[in-house]
Formats: sequence, C-alpha cells, structure tokens
Amino acid sequence: MSSSPRRAGVLGHPIAHSLSPVLHRAAYAELGLDWEYDAYDVTEEGLGDFIGGLGPEWAGLSLTMPLKVAAMPLMDFVEPMAKLVGALNTVVVQHVGSQRQLVGANTDVHGIVAALREGGLERVNSAVVIGGGATATSTLAALGQLGCTSPVVAVRNRGRAGGLVRAASRMGVSPVLVPLGTDDADDAVVARACQADVVVSTIPASAGAALGARVHSVRGVLLDVVYDPLVTPLAESWLAGGGTFVGGQRMLLHQAAEQVRLMTGRTVQIRTLSDALAQV
Repeated sequence: MSSSPRRAGVLGHPIAHSLSPVLHRAAYAELGLDWEYDAYDVTEEGLGDFIGGLGPEWAGLSLTMPLKVAAMPLMDFVEPMAKLVGALNTVVVQHVGSQRQLVGANTDVHGIVAALREGGLERVNSAVVIGGGATATSTLAALGQLGCTSPVVAVRNRGRAGGLVRAASRMGVSPVLVPLGTDDADDAVVARACQADVVVSTIPASAGAALGARVHSVRGVLLDVVYDPLVTPLAESWLAGGGTFVGGQRMLLHQAAEQVRLMTGRTVQIRTLSDALAQV
C-alpha cells in the first residue's frame, strides 16, 4: 500500500459546479484524515480509462451525471440498492493485498429518505414525483422505504421513462405515470401535488417555476432536489401555500455523509457539512 495520502474525488461532465469537494474536505478535517479530494471532468467515454488507472492510494469516487449508469458494468460488485435503482453515485475502492475491488453503491436513496425525515415524514401514503430521470428513480426507492408503493410520477416524455419503470418493477413499486408540459397536464399535476403527503421535484428550478405559479393551498412536504438557488421558485410558492419545504441541500448533505462513511469507515456530523456548505 502506498504511504502517500489517500485520495478520493468526484467525477462528472460538467463538474465545475460540484460542491462535493467542499463537503468531503470538511469531513476529512473533522475526522483528522490527511486525505485529498478533487473534482475531475470525466465523460462517459473516458470513465473506463480513469477507473482503470486508479492506484492503491485511491479510496473512492463520487459520481454525478452522466456517469451514474455508465459506471455500473465497470464494477466488480454492485450493492443491492444500486442494483435495484440501476444507477450508482459512489465507488468504494477496496484493496486486499495486490488485488483491487470496485464496489458500486447508491447513497442518493439514503439522502432522500433522511431529507424527508427531516421534514417530519416517517411514513408516506401518497406522493408525487416530478421528473423521470436517475434522481426520480432513486426517489421511488426512497418512497418505497417510507411505505409509498404507488406514487404519481409526472414526466414530459413517457417514452424516456422506460428505465424508471423497469427499476420500479424491481423495487416492487408501481408508479402511476402522468403527463407534464402542457397547461392542462401541469394543472392536473399541481392539483395532485397539493393533496399529496410529499412532493419531490427533480426538474430544473426554471421548469419548476411554471408549476409553482399554479400552487395555492397545499398540505404536504416538498423536497426540491435543486440546491441552487437554496429556495427555488416552486419552493417559494409551496411555502406561501402553507406547505413544508425541505431544500435539496439537505439531500446533498446526507448523501455525502453516507459516502464519507462508506469510503472511510467513519461517521461525520451533518452539522459539520452544513456549516461548510454555508461558507460557499
């Protein structure tokens, strides 16, 4: 094993916006670890070469878009939750003698569950998920853990939701797909959302603003996974309508803390990561 400092990093394309270096470096400081953590701009085409070149000093990787699915076949072992979701955001690099094993994991599900629990939810009976990508798929897994197995999922293109539907089937979740993107469809989605226990928006803040303009009286919890801005236009409307809002930064903090635990074997306080994020 190399005597140089352990290394970890976040990969994605683009990657300049990532807050993972801020969070992981804060965690290492609290834990007294002399570790390095940097951001690397890596495309799907370059992922295999990057992972193939990982030396014995590497402890793990965080993955963001568009690598969460592309990394799956490159792993030696994929943890059950990541296999169910069909996407991973964490690679743990394990070294046993001269052998290296890559373990893929998904901490997004953990982050969503923890964030919703911060909003006061221990069990969910009804839910609306806005969007149909990888984060929406992780959201279905999180909702399943909280007891909701028939969430409504609003998508602009039903034809692109095949991966989500297949993953949901593996999880034992039966989503109800509804359209999004026209006036009538958006009105119907917001009407459902206003009556749901929880709404999770996985779409850009600008797209969510159009839905927010339709929000009036609400009763549930909104988790908007967007964390820039911290309070999205949809969230502003939700709060004005009397609902509870959990910001995407809470999901970000919890999924990062779980990544730190998987890579280091040690637990970091969420407050440490939150304080670091507040300084950005």
